Amino acid sequence: MVITFNELRRIKDKLPSGSSQRIADELGINVDEVRNFFGGRHFEGATTTAGIVVEEGPDGGIVSFEDDAIYQAAMRILKELE
Repeated sequence: MVITFNELRRIKDKLPSGSSQRIADELGINVDEVRNFFGGRHFEGATTTAGIVVEEGPDGGIVSFEDDAIYQAAMRILKELE
């Protein structure tokens, strides 16, 4: 899957407080890995890379997902808000 970096940040900004921890708990990963997926730079608690590749370009660049599990979890949370 490929989206722009700015779109990824807009998704993150729409998530309610506590969503990063909720996603981490659901997926059995460290919360810093979720934060890094959305563009953070939290290396202390992360045990793996964020799973995204960012290429420079318009609208913040293009983001490719190696694994979209975090993205899918975020989209489920946003759907619950509808």
